[in-house]
Amino acid sequence: MEYARPYLIIRSFAFLPSLVSVVGFSAFRGVLETGTPVKISAFANIFNALLDPILIFTLAMGVKGAALATLAAEVISAVTYIYLLRKRNMIKLSKIFKMPSWTKLEPLVRGGFALQLRNVALNITFLAVTRVTQSTDKTGVGAAAHAMAIQVFQIGGIVLLALSTVAQTVVPNEMVERYDETRQTTVGGLRTARSTVNRLMSWGFILGTLLGALQIAVLPLLQRMTPLQEVRDAAKMPSYLASLYQIINGLVFIGEGVMVGTGSFMQLSLSTVVATAGCLWALKAFPPVFGLTGVWLGFGVFNVLRLAGVAVHQFWNGPLSAKRVNLDAATKKAAS
Repeated sequence: MEYARPYLIIRSFAFLPSLVSVVGFSAFRGVLETGTPVKISAFANIFNALLDPILIFTLAMGVKGAALATLAAEVISAVTYIYLLRKRNMIKLSKIFKMPSWTKLEPLVRGGFALQLRNVALNITFLAVTRVTQSTDKTGVGAAAHAMAIQVFQIGGIVLLALSTVAQTVVPNEMVERYDETRQTTVGGLRTARSTVNRLMSWGFILGTLLGALQIAVLPLLQRMTPLQEVRDAAKMPSYLASLYQIINGLVFIGEGVMVGTGSFMQLSLSTVVATAGCLWALKAFPPVFGLTGVWLGFGVFNVLRLAGVAVHQFWNGPLSAKRVNLDAATKKAAS
């Protein structure tokens, strides 16, 4: 708490600029311009990386310096987004604080509420995992080992999460049936979108498998992040589980991106809530028997239940399920 409290206080000031950056990123992604957000993120993160050692070590600010460096990067990112959005006439500063009509606001409120429910469930899961991890022992070994396993998990998670964003952008674009003047034919539609989803899921499985294998291969190097042998030993099995879960993540992240792209917000949220409930049960049952490995087994329950939710959406009741796609094709054929 001695280190966490001042860090959190400083980082809390980054909430508003972070929110601005998220909206800016989403705006550019919505017009299929992904290069600009990458450049902004790259610049902000490089600035953060350069400022970190200066504030943490040179000025001897410790964790406060780390928080200030991140805050500065968030502010730079937000200011850059506002400047570019205004320059391209995507926003008007005079209307930022003007309340929109309920007709325009209602779909945002409905979708936002559903997604916020999902975010709450995700936060509860990660808070519960952290809480149980902190209580596995009083020496701090479990917490340090968990931090190492998380680093292993994030190596592939970042890549797979990016694929989720791709699915959110590409799938709704493919669902729109339109006439391509270049090819002189009609393109898009539900059948095309379903084929796109199948390709994305295949790539998710392949990349998840490759990233999991890569993580296992570099595990000996990651073990050198700490000189404490007891921490290395405690982190070994969770790190193997983290690598194995990448196979599931490759399917889950893309599948959930598809659910966002098709507007299935409430189903996505309910699926996450069910997965959170399963994880909370597992965190009570497994850690007393398996220790830190039990925590990661509980995390595995969370991911498997999310995968089940993705399967239900894609195979049974989603707008791109075989039943819906065939019904749409039959309806169009009858109409013609």
